[in-house]
Amino acid sequence: MVDVKIENVYKYYGSMDGVAAVHDLSMDIKDGEFVAILGPSGCGKSSTMRMISGLEHISAGVIRFGGNVVNELAPKDRDIAMVFENYALYPHKTVFDNVANPLKLAKVGAQEITERVKQATQLLEIDHLLERRPQELSGGQKQRVAIGRAIVRQPQVFLFDEPIAHLDAKLRARMRSELKRLQVDLGVTSLYVTHDQLEALSMADRVAVMHEGVLQQYDTPKVIYEKPANAWVATFVGEPQMSLLECMIRQKGSGVVLDFQGHEIAVSARAGKVLAASKEQAVLAGFRPNHVGIDTRKKAGSIPGTIYARQLLGGEILAEAQVNDTMIRARVSTDFSLQLGDNCSISLSKDDLNVFSADTGVAIY
Repeated sequence: MVDVKIENVYKYYGSMDGVAAVHDLSMDIKDGEFVAILGPSGCGKSSTMRMISGLEHISAGVIRFGGNVVNELAPKDRDIAMVFENYALYPHKTVFDNVANPLKLAKVGAQEITERVKQATQLLEIDHLLERRPQELSGGQKQRVAIGRAIVRQPQVFLFDEPIAHLDAKLRARMRSELKRLQVDLGVTSLYVTHDQLEALSMADRVAVMHEGVLQQYDTPKVIYEKPANAWVATFVGEPQMSLLECMIRQKGSGVVLDFQGHEIAVSARAGKVLAASKEQAVLAGFRPNHVGIDTRKKAGSIPGTIYARQLLGGEILAEAQVNDTMIRARVSTDFSLQLGDNCSISLSKDDLNVFSADTGVAIY
């Protein structure tokens, strides 16, 4: 097992005078760690994965496995195993032969091949399918075969490129649990590319959030969710997404408050000190839906609004309240009585506030 270090890596397609697909990326993946690279289409996450695997040339920078530079090593010499979204199984071969294929190419002995295939398929609970061919398997079974083929190689690093993206919701949920358990059991350093924040937050030890080729934040799922580094991460990570309110910082007595369209939003003493010291004036105040309350009765410090939408999310309702041109989202119980167009009162938790610069989007608090 090894750690993986990505140091000031760039990737250009075509002229290096153009915009970098990956711009000055630096990441440190610890030995045995599960790291997710999360971002929308075109953010550079797949280019990063392909550079780590050796399938793409690095325009600038260094990638190290266990302290050794691998920039010029061919994929076969990097001791990695990749699992793709499309499985890439041989349709004419049985499950056994598909899983055993990399070992046969490496000229491993027949007895060892049998033992390693048996171990991998038992771990994945597909050992009863060894004589079947891919067309006789379900989508989840095909994915297990692809993972089994990676496991038997006993690599230093696993690379997963959106491996469960096209499975149905129920199977994705099961595969998330199984992949995480498998990675913990094997203890292999793993990188997992995905556009699905639920996959990243639920499976990874740390998450690298990318946007337009630039690493936005690299931290634990808890920190990224609770304290996003900027306004873009705040609205991309978290479903339903965080509400951002355009506010002005205003002095009140010895402290400060946030002025939102003439309504006063109180902040904690700690937040007040940080905001006062920031010298910012225009800011974006961010609140997660579970830190927002919507009620029929006006309370001290609440903001009047109108119910714009309500969506049933199983055991709760997502309510959206409109204040002029701003939408504020709240998670409420299923007995929530307000309907579209009803007046409401919005309460915001001052202890769960995030504040970003309106100019740069960078987190202030």
